Parts: sequence; structure tokens; C-alpha cells
Amino acid sequence: MIDAQDKPTSERAEKRLFIKTYGCQMNVYDSERMADVLRPLGYAPTDTPEDADFVILNTCHIREKAAEKVYSELGKLRMLKDEKASDGRGAMTIAVAGCVAQAEGEEIMRRQPAVDLVVGPQAYHQLPELLTRTARARGERIGADFAPNAKFDALAGEKIGARGVKGPTAFLTVQEGCDKFCTFCVVPYTRGAEWSRPAADILSEARELAARGVREVTLLGQNVNAYDGAGPDGAVWTLARLAYGLAEIEGLDRIRYTTSHPNDMGDDLIAAHAELDALMPYLHLPVQSGSDRLLRLMNRKHGRQKYFDLIDRVRAARPDMALSGDFIVGFPGETDRDFEDTLDLVRRVNYASAFSFIYSPRPGTPAATMGAQVEPHVASERLQALQTLLFEQQVAFNQSQAGKVLPVLFERKGRHGRQAIGRSPYLQSVYVEDADHLMGRIVPVRIERGQQNSLTGALVEESHSSFKPQASESMTPLRPQAASDRVASVRAR
Repeated sequence: MIDAQDKPTSERAEKRLFIKTYGCQMNVYDSERMADVLRPLGYAPTDTPEDADFVILNTCHIREKAAEKVYSELGKLRMLKDEKASDGRGAMTIAVAGCVAQAEGEEIMRRQPAVDLVVGPQAYHQLPELLTRTARARGERIGADFAPNAKFDALAGEKIGARGVKGPTAFLTVQEGCDKFCTFCVVPYTRGAEWSRPAADILSEARELAARGVREVTLLGQNVNAYDGAGPDGAVWTLARLAYGLAEIEGLDRIRYTTSHPNDMGDDLIAAHAELDALMPYLHLPVQSGSDRLLRLMNRKHGRQKYFDLIDRVRAARPDMALSGDFIVGFPGETDRDFEDTLDLVRRVNYASAFSFIYSPRPGTPAATMGAQVEPHVASERLQALQTLLFEQQVAFNQSQAGKVLPVLFERKGRHGRQAIGRSPYLQSVYVEDADHLMGRIVPVRIERGQQNSLTGALVEESHSSFKPQASESMTPLRPQAASDRVASVRAR
């Protein structure tokens, strides 16, 4: 590791770092940590690549278009790099990190000569050493060995320093990798097998965050509720046990986690939602499809009824729980009936928010070689129908908050006057006037109206020590739906 003391102050101050992040929250966390490991070398962040000495694209490989966007961005960076060199503005180093780097490192080097470094998601802690080697030889690829313990051990090192967090919220990776091997997903091949950080390391990082003013942490993992890290007491801790430990940290008032798998939603985690006020009433629980036939083809290892039963248990424990999910349409072999089953599931669960995508074949995954690929125009039509339904549910949920008093954590200033933007327990953005003096505080807000993607409210005088509202009419146990109530199928033309 290169120590910042080895560099003159004037030289350190001139370095600028630009990181562009694609994909999930774990990539956001990784980008923050890349900035952390480079800070002792004198790299300060900049908002544009034009001002940067070092540019990192932290990539996502989940969908084909995401990978192609990276190659498009690299083409622009190559021209910028050439312009800076010809204008005498100095050299620019370009690195590709993340899952595309892990999966397509050799292809990246072949397609884009301007790239100096390709670093997989388990090796970005080695960036300082790699930068010194690029001065002698370009084209080094690192990160194929899947050793997250080495990465996190390095990130905890004294020379890297504390995390450069800003604001009252922060991401905190607790688990990486996936053992589920869904047939559409590349994560097991790019992030490796499931691995959990030791609980003591997580608690230590959380205490540091709380000392820096963080009031809310979001625990991250490809299958975060599969967490089974070593506890400081010598026992294996589950995510629920970790949540209880985090809730004991002074100043840390809110805990979230994502992304979960239905098969890893244990009884103790459900019980924690009932008992632990710090655990927010918002659960992202992807199901991908409402069709049992497609769930088998996807290798999800659960059916729709198991998902329904799980949702009922969660809502019995925490009646005000808001649900979020992920959906794929156009999976190979998806029929009108399969899609109708997905719409039926969405209607019965009633989501507060959700993400939906057209299936994208990823090289090396079993689904990419399946027959009966769905025609693009059919998949697009189905996606539009699904998103219309999900949009209606999201708006209805936001509007249902009108008249309630919610504890809001204020995060940043708004665009107008003394307006401030906060976060509700349900993860909605809340806009409040005359609240810009409340940054980093959790205060009661009376919700006046709900919009498409946010809430608007006003400050109230009284304080609320706890938050455990009753279930609304839209949050009832799931009941079988008559076939006549189902949405009509979207027919292929």
C-alpha cells in the first residue's frame, strides 16, 4: 500500500477522481469505498470526467443494455483522453471496475485500448498498487479469485482511513455473492459464492458511521437475508441478530436491508420486524414471476403460494409493512397465462413500489440457451401492462399516507427557499417547507398529499417517540382471487 505521506502535498491536491456508478446499491457502496482507498493518495472527487486524472466506471452486468452503455461511455472517454493528451492537459487513467470487468475483462481490453485497468468487484482495494504499475505497463486485469475477506480486511486498514460519508444515511455491505443460481442471473459468476462479513467488523463500521452523524444504514447483500456471519460471541449470527446488535448503537436510529430472497426470510427476521422499532417497515422481496411454471424454469426454488404465505406472515408481524419487488417479463417460454399469473400476484400482494424489466439474455446463463424466446414486441407490451398496474399501486400507496404523521429523516435541501427533503419509514421522499435547519434529524411530519414518487408534508409541534401505525385497508392478508377478477391477458399480435 502506498502511504499518503510518500506524496508531496502540492502533488496530492492536484489529483482528481471521477467515478461513474451503474446498477445496484452495492455498486454505490463499492464506489464510495474506491474513493476511500484512493483518498490517501491525494485523489479528491470531481463531478465531471473532463476535470479528472483518474476515471473509474463501476459497472453492472445484470442486463445487456447496461454492459453496452459501458462500452459507449468508454468510447467517449477515449476521445477525451486523447484530447487531454494532445492539449497538454496531462494524462488520464481509465479503469473499468465491477461485474462487467469481472465477466468481460479480456473483451474490454480488446475492444477499448484506452482502458488502463480492469478490476473485478473483489479487488478494488488493490487500486493504489495497480496505479503505480500502470506507469510501467498498461492492461492489467485483477479480481478473478473471489476473495471478499481480503478486500474487507484491507478496507479496515488504518492507512485507508475512515469512510468519506456525507449526510445522515449510508450503505453498509454485510454479505456478498449468491448460491441460488437463478437461470437468468450472472451474479454467482461475477460476485462468487455467498460470503458474510464478521459481525464485529460490521458493528465497528456502523459505530464509525454513527459517530459521523449517520442516522440510518441500509445493509447490502446480493442475498442479504442469507447473512450468516461469525458473531463476536463465537456463534453464527443471522441478519436478525445483526439488526439487534446494530440497534444498540447510540445515534443509529434506522436500519434497512436489501436485496432479500424469499427462501432466506427466517422466522427470527420476521419477528424482529415486530419487535425492533429501528427496523424500517419496508421490505424489498423480489419474486420475478407469478407463474409457478416460470419460477421452476428460473430455478427460484419457491412457488407463488409460498410467497403469498410469507407475505401474510410478514404483514401479521408488521401490519404497516410496505412491499417492494422485482419482476421479469418475457422470460423464455412465457405464455399469456404465465403473464396473467404475474398480474394476479401483483394485484393480490399490492406493492408500494416495484422494479420491472424485460428479460435480457446474459451469456453463460442457462436461460440464454433456452428455446421459445419471447418476441420483443410481445415482451414490451407485457411490460407496459405490468408497469401500468404497478404505477397505480404506487400512487395509491403514496396517496394513502395523506393525513398521517410520519417520522421523517431530513437528508438534503430542496430547490426552493427553505425547503428540505427527507425520507419516510417507507423510503418515500418527503418535501417539507421551512425545514432546512433540520438536516440529520428525525422529526414528525404531517403528510398533506401523496404524488407519483413522493410525499408533501408540514412540520408538526408534538414529538413522537415511536412509530407503529395500524394496517391500512390496502394491507390485508392475501386471499384467493376469482378467475373472473383477473386482468385480461395481453395477446401477442
